[in-house]
Amino acid sequence: MAHQDNAFADSYNPDRLLDTLVEKLALESDAELARELKVARPILGMIRRRELGVSASMLMWMHEASGMAVRDLRNLLGDRRGRYRPLRAGDYAAIVGLRK
Repeated sequence: MAHQDNAFADSYNPDRLLDTLVEKLALESDAELARELKVARPILGMIRRRELGVSASMLMWMHEASGMAVRDLRNLLGDRRGRYRPLRAGDYAAIVGLRK
């Protein structure tokens, strides 16, 4: 089981996901992407630094903004898991509290 966790950590790459969204939406920066997703700019920074995971809600917002399938977004992220873990209370508060 630990081997699978390490394999996931090796393939997980939120930068690839965020960079693809910036390119697809013809944006110039993460700040513009944050506005498109209606989240605070620091949230994307936390995702890039791997301090905050990409939640199912965030993937839905990315889907709504880009029109890309959630499965494609997850593949870009490197997430091949079948399900998501529930958010921790602090993660949820950080995302929802800063969403407009």
